[in-house]
Amino acid sequence: MRLSAIDKLEGEIRQVEWELRDKLPGEIRKARELGDLSENAEYSSAKERQRLLNARLANLTERLARLKLIDLSKIPRDSAGLGSTVLVYDVDEDREVAYELVTSEESDVAAGRISTTAPIGRALIGKREGDLAVAQTPKGPREFEIVSFETIHDKQGG
Repeated sequence: MRLSAIDKLEGEIRQVEWELRDKLPGEIRKARELGDLSENAEYSSAKERQRLLNARLANLTERLARLKLIDLSKIPRDSAGLGSTVLVYDVDEDREVAYELVTSEESDVAAGRISTTAPIGRALIGKREGDLAVAQTPKGPREFEIVSFETIHDKQGG
């Protein structure tokens, strides 16, 4: 299985590389043609954009390398982990909620996709049916009872 975060990061890297390789050099060339570089706002802006894109590329490349190191065989089969969908009873809100545990690149709270590094995601990691999870959120502690879960392995049929 390939994490969708890997595909997303690879796409972002291609976009940044394209801008650095194809788009920005033309902008810098045009700005140079305008004359005195010390007072050339277009040139300064293009060079600053180049600096920011290089920093972004370095960050994306590092995150991609870390994601590629994830060994899916090390993700537990008998408890919630990365890729699991966890149905919980939210004690504080008196309702059931389903969360999918994903990487930070894939998180979308409105869609129920929470990062394993977020407070609720961290609290759910390693839990089994019937366990109680307490998440230390910015609004204070929240309690969840694990109703059921499906691991990444269950979803892949293995």
